[in-house]
Amino acid sequence: MQTPRRDLLKLAGGGIAASLMTTAAMRAADSPMAPGVHSIGSVYPVRRFGAVGDGATIDTTAVNKAIDAAAAAGGGVVHFSAGTYACYSIHLKSNVTLYLDQGATILAAPTPADGASGGYDAPEPDAPWHAYQDYGHSHWHNSLIWGEDIHDCGIAGPGRIWGKGLDRGWGSDGTVEPRGGGNKSIALKNCHNVFLKDFSILQGGWFGILVTGVDNLTIDNLTIDTNRDGMDIDCCRNVRVSNCTVNSPWDDAIVPKSSFALGYARATENVTISNCYVTGAYELGSLLDGTLRKFSVGTKVSRTGRIKLGTESNGGFKNIAISNCIFEGCHGLALETVDGALLEDIAITNIAMRDIVSAPIFLRFGARMRGPANVPIGRLRRVSISNIVASNVDPQQCSILSGIPGHAIEDVKISDVFIQHRGGGTREQAALRPPEMDNGYPEPNMFGVTPAQGFYLRHVENIDMSHIEIASLAPDARPGFTLDNVKDADFLRIKVQRAEGVPFFSLKDVENFTCSLSRGVPDTTLAQVTGKTF
Repeated sequence: MQTPRRDLLKLAGGGIAASLMTTAAMRAADSPMAPGVHSIGSVYPVRRFGAVGDGATIDTTAVNKAIDAAAAAGGGVVHFSAGTYACYSIHLKSNVTLYLDQGATILAAPTPADGASGGYDAPEPDAPWHAYQDYGHSHWHNSLIWGEDIHDCGIAGPGRIWGKGLDRGWGSDGTVEPRGGGNKSIALKNCHNVFLKDFSILQGGWFGILVTGVDNLTIDNLTIDTNRDGMDIDCCRNVRVSNCTVNSPWDDAIVPKSSFALGYARATENVTISNCYVTGAYELGSLLDGTLRKFSVGTKVSRTGRIKLGTESNGGFKNIAISNCIFEGCHGLALETVDGALLEDIAITNIAMRDIVSAPIFLRFGARMRGPANVPIGRLRRVSISNIVASNVDPQQCSILSGIPGHAIEDVKISDVFIQHRGGGTREQAALRPPEMDNGYPEPNMFGVTPAQGFYLRHVENIDMSHIEIASLAPDARPGFTLDNVKDADFLRIKVQRAEGVPFFSLKDVENFTCSLSRGVPDTTLAQVTGKTF
């Protein structure tokens, strides 16, 4: 029985689970058919092409045959019924959707023994520009599912992708997998009109999802419980990420990047990230199985798990909005441009954070300049951050906005922020002046313990901060705000919980400073000051 075409057309409109196949077609999917007949209308069940789905038989050939048949017919849905399909590299094609039923798992098969035939596709040959980003960013074919130069395609359904046999990119030499090995669950390059919807990824390898040069991309309702990055959105335009949950204790969760992996600088722009939960708090797999096992005290794990723009930043970031997201047991929000590009027109609002292990807010404009020679240093400007609440923050690094000498972060507005940290800072720490680290890898810990408990601002021009409150669970001897080489700074309605004798502000080399309507400090206007605390 053929599925009505009107039902199949609903697939692109969001009615995937309910309208993929009729009940009769579902029952027929694995039943015998006439010789040479493999599809049910525009649905191509992989078992019809020889897939076994027992978790041991390698089903790569059957799956790729089903995809080829759908593509040759002008498009269709490649259907995975319940079962575990052990595979090496699956080749996604234009006008094809992979649909994973409830109970269906695509399993990354283990790398064959050295010298054996088969395995994942070989990585592309190295190009001169591959030195400008990590190995994993420079290769796509050595993946469980990959596509290049394709369009109007996707992966959907309530099933799972399990990257069990993938390498994390931290092998013996730190760069390449064994012969026949793979390191990404999904990798797409130079594609457009792509959707990834409703499935889960367990143990995704170096990247659960790596999309590079992909435009008109929708990522919705994914659950990713993984051992490195959740999703990297690199050199992409017109992207919507929504309703996703990512547990990535050892690396970042949702990461817009703009590397040089395409051989030229291309901005990541017109991106929204909304209604997502990111964390680094849970043991691998315990988010997906519902046990939510937190790491025991003393376990060595970075708990990275955050939303970050960067580190790769050759092409820059433009027109990006992040809203209604939750961070738990992980690093804070990070915006970074360090490779000679613009980071501009960023709006961030409604973020709730708990148990944050480093700076809740981190803006870094640096000069690592990992890219072609003679590229000028970029700019970080026009950033709005509002409605942020963070509790139980590690006190070692406060929120940090830091440019470098001669290159300031510009035009920043931060409002309606409440940060509660654990306190304990000392007067000795308040006297610290962190190193510049112009060309260092950008992380909050690059500066060591910060000399402020709320915000550390250095090399910043035109910053407006209003309705900010800093609270500590234990006494802290550091000022609420430390400003170093800052110009045009306006503070309105600021509150800092501080012990007797601890200053509200510490100013060094500051021009055009105002503070008004802030409890515990008089309204103040300063045209220029080289050193002052109050």
